[in-house]
Formats: sequence, C-alpha cells, structure tokens
Amino acid sequence: MRDLAGDANFLTPASLIGDQTRARILLALLDQRALPMTMLAAEAGVAPSTVSGHLAQLVDGGLLTVRRQGRHRYYSLASAEVAHALESLANLARPFTPRSLRSGTRAASLRLARTCYDHLAGHLGVGVMRALLERRILVGGDGLHDPARSVRDRLSAPGWDLVYEVTEEGWRILDEVGVKPPRTARPAVRYCVDWTEQRHHLAGAVGAALLDRLLELGWVVRASGSRVIRVPEEGARGLREWLGLDLQELRTRAAA
Repeated sequence: MRDLAGDANFLTPASLIGDQTRARILLALLDQRALPMTMLAAEAGVAPSTVSGHLAQLVDGGLLTVRRQGRHRYYSLASAEVAHALESLANLARPFTPRSLRSGTRAASLRLARTCYDHLAGHLGVGVMRALLERRILVGGDGLHDPARSVRDRLSAPGWDLVYEVTEEGWRILDEVGVKPPRTARPAVRYCVDWTEQRHHLAGAVGAALLDRLLELGWVVRASGSRVIRVPEEGARGLREWLGLDLQELRTRAAA
C-alpha cells in the first residue's frame, strides 16, 4: 500500500471526478473497456467537440490512458486503482433512489452482477467467492468483512488483510471450466471488499481469468453499454452444476 502519511494531493483527481460529464465518462469505462471518443460522447450525453476537452483533462490527470489504433484513439481507465477509487466513491454516495422502473431495474442489476475492473462483483461475485471457499477451492479466509477486525481492509476497495490461495484440488475444479494457473507476474489470488454484502469477491489473475472464461462459455454476458453482467439460463444451470450457486437466491438478495 502507498504511504499516505504525508500530504496527499487528492484535489486534482477529486476535481476531475467531480464533474458530471467526466464522471459519466469514467463510469462508462469502469468495466475495463477501451472506447473511442465518439462512443464516450454518447455515454456522457455531450457533443464530441465537448468531450474531447474532458478526455484530455482526464488523461493529463492520470485517470485515463489513451492509445491510437488506426484512425481512432481508444480511452481506458489508467489502472485498477482508479476503478477501486470510483467504487469507493459510489459507496460513499447517498443511497440510490430510482425515479423510474428502468432506473430501478438497472440499480438492481448492478447489485446482482457487475464487473469490478476485470473481475466479477456484486451478489454474483460474492456468491462465487463463497462457493469457492465452501468447496475449499480457495483457502486463507472466510470471505467476510468485519470492520471491527479489519486492519487495512475497507469497503469497495482491494483487500490487504488476508492471503487467499488456490488449493491443489481447487486447481483441478477450476480446470473443469477451463481456468488454469495463470502465467503472469500478477498475484494469482487477490480480493476486494464488495459493498453489496460487505463480503469478499475474487480478484487477481484468477479472478480475471474466471470472468474471461465465463464470458467465453456464454455463462455470463456483458450488458451493452454498461458494466452490468447478465446470466442467461444456460449460465445459471452451469453455475449451479459447477459450484452449486442458486441464481434465484442471488436475485432475491439483489432485490432486497
């Protein structure tokens, strides 16, 4: 973790995030997509000529990165830390009060299943983590966030207090759906403290690989223009047979 004992100059990122247009841009990129300026203008509800200035500020402020591909420039969040900061701010915000059936449905969908940068979050992410621990695919903790016991762990942020690892039998079970030990210097298993149930969800290289594999299998599907994750019937059946997850129970939690 960074040493924040000194004078942390958070005024710059705070001022960048605290603008409605730039906030919409950042939220549109929270599922690790890289999007062109025209699409981000549509997401923010402004003209491309207007959004270009906001994008430049976000890149200069270190919140976004940009890469050129052909004739277009694609923008994405600069790091997982930016995504976690946005999740933390969402937790500090006042509870969402739906003004329409559509907005209420979307809020429930976000609670049920969404992406947290490159891995699953929401009730589905927490449910997967719970199942992995119950079957001892993962060991090292109980998946619960207890504010009274936590040292560095905070809601809607990466976890630091516990060290989870995949067991030998766990790798065999993960391999049943095509998730293999990652060949990367990135930590295999990390976790975040999810704000939906104040429990842990799986992050790290294994968390990213699991989401990628579930998308490939068609067990989960990204909602267009959103970080909402939808679970079709085939996916509900697959998750139930593989991990014993009851999607209807998760939906009940999300609607509560």
